[in-house]
Amino acid sequence: MSNELLAEVVSALPMPALMVDQTERIIASNADARALLGRNIDGRHFATILRQPQVIEAMEKSLRSKGPANSRHLANDGAQDTAFQVHCRYMRGIGAVSGGAVLATFMDVTHLEQASQMRRDFVANVSHELRTPLTALMGFIETLQGPAKDDAAARDRFLKIMTSEANRMNRLVGDLLSLNRVESEERIRPRQQIELIELLHVTLETLRPLADDAGVSLTLSAPDNPVRLPGDNDQLRQVFTNLVENAIKYGGSGGSVDVQVSVSDQDTAIRGPAARVRVIDKGPGIDPVHLPRLTERFYRADSHRSRELGGTGLGLAIVKHIINRHRGRLRVESDLGKGAVFTVILPM
Repeated sequence: MSNELLAEVVSALPMPALMVDQTERIIASNADARALLGRNIDGRHFATILRQPQVIEAMEKSLRSKGPANSRHLANDGAQDTAFQVHCRYMRGIGAVSGGAVLATFMDVTHLEQASQMRRDFVANVSHELRTPLTALMGFIETLQGPAKDDAAARDRFLKIMTSEANRMNRLVGDLLSLNRVESEERIRPRQQIELIELLHVTLETLRPLADDAGVSLTLSAPDNPVRLPGDNDQLRQVFTNLVENAIKYGGSGGSVDVQVSVSDQDTAIRGPAARVRVIDKGPGIDPVHLPRLTERFYRADSHRSRELGGTGLGLAIVKHIINRHRGRLRVESDLGKGAVFTVILPM
């Protein structure tokens, strides 16, 4: 195979690739490999280019044994760390004096590494969220079995705390199951027609006792005509229950929570007809630094206050997945001291 044809074959590969012959020099590379490893790599000794010991070892092994070898190559694209699976495969009859050469391809597995890290973080977060109330329960049980066994006042106080911690675990398990369910359904867009204004009326009436206890007034401003759109009634009710309940708990110091509905024939976010539901509070607001991460699992702008109020850290993640299933958008606007506005945009 001529050097020209060899270069064409390597250039056609859809991933970074280079070829090293028995002189241990790079005899061909494609544009992706040069972007990853440097522009002027052809003709140079592979060890001065690859540099990472595990990759060099795999290349040497393949050249020596004339067989396959694999390794990992770590890099950074300027925005994030990247990871590549390196596959070395020996090809006979090419290179210097037709002595054979190794083709090394670099498969980008960054997304797999990130997914694996997300799973590890998720398990660690769930373990932490469950361990905290479990530790409290075990401590109170031990105390009730020992020093406080005959202390009626302490028993009642401890049982009240234990009930609270058990309820907290129950909410977490419920939210985990809900998150799993909405993630599994996310690719299937709902087709049943629902009436949005009626759904919001029911949601606000359900939450009114909570608002009354917090001294918060709830108002709904909506068009007089029904607003019909494709949706899952139960899931959308879960979305608005979560958003309004959060507004009452975290923004209720402003004294009111307003829900506003508007309809557009050509919404800029959806590029088509859509309904917008804005949940507005006049509370302390959210530092803008937190806004991009609010829908991440277990992310809390105020961890201590969230746990005090019974939050699991999964509510907005569930909201995001439900809205994604409806092919909608979620917008969050807030400044410290000026309240917060959560806007749900749903295509009609």
